[in-house]
Amino acid sequence: MKMPAIALTVLVALGSTALAQQRSGPFTIAESGAGYGSLADAVNAIGAGTGTIVIAPGTYRDCAVQLGGTITYRAATPGTAVFDGGICEEKAALVLRGRAARVEGIVFQNMRVPDGNGSGIRLEQGDLDVTNAMFRNSEEGILTHDDPAHAIRIDQSTFQRLGRCDRDLSCAHSIYVGHYGSLTVTRSRFEAGNGGHYVKSRANRVKIDDNSFDDSKGRLTNYMIDLSNGSAGAITGNEMVQGKDKDNWSAFITVAPEGRERDSSALSVSGNSASFALGIQRQSTFVANWTDDAVRIGQNKLAAGVKITDRR
Repeated sequence: MKMPAIALTVLVALGSTALAQQRSGPFTIAESGAGYGSLADAVNAIGAGTGTIVIAPGTYRDCAVQLGGTITYRAATPGTAVFDGGICEEKAALVLRGRAARVEGIVFQNMRVPDGNGSGIRLEQGDLDVTNAMFRNSEEGILTHDDPAHAIRIDQSTFQRLGRCDRDLSCAHSIYVGHYGSLTVTRSRFEAGNGGHYVKSRANRVKIDDNSFDDSKGRLTNYMIDLSNGSAGAITGNEMVQGKDKDNWSAFITVAPEGRERDSSALSVSGNSASFALGIQRQSTFVANWTDDAVRIGQNKLAAGVKITDRR
């Protein structure tokens, strides 16, 4: 029987409404156009596949665990998607254990958990790329597990008012990278730490280039760069200013203070500047080395009171 035209019109209208509802929500998968009301739902929809989640402007208490796949998390407008205090698995806003993840233009703030390691991102495996992101007012910015086969790249991002060393818990840091294949940090800013190190890394290889470490408003902070077990690679073109209120001001950069696990003779440190905040006069060491590896220290601009290197 032929359906009346008016009935067809009603069905089409109902179908359009259902489609609009299905595709609504602040978390949109770019490839399909489907929108979701929660970040976790969008992540689960991609599953083991590959996709991009575009996040509308707003402040969210959301969090998500990525169990597989390759996912890009992208703010629709950089700096307007803010994840504020939402924590999954008592770890982080994003808990990543898929093949790879990319984070673009997102703000992470106010992350705290009982063990003192509340993070914007907890990376448990896979590659990670972070660009134009901000991590602030949290216990930790980025914290990782071990994955020697993969790489971490951070570019044009800000780490502000992070870290802690209190409550008789292990310290937290702006960035803490475990035994990863490589860590690259470029064109980023670290400032006003609340304890711990600005960059703590156990990665096999590092490239830390063209960053600003402004500790002038830091509180009970430690080293700018801590290569806990040694590393190959390069630390170049960074500006480092050591502040007054420090838990440890004895060095700017450390090599293997927690035991030598790899040769650091292929580590190059050049083209950096190291100084003290205005009004501070003290003695410190630019590169403190706990090994006999001959780190290649080139030309650097060091303020009065900063010794080039020492063996510890």
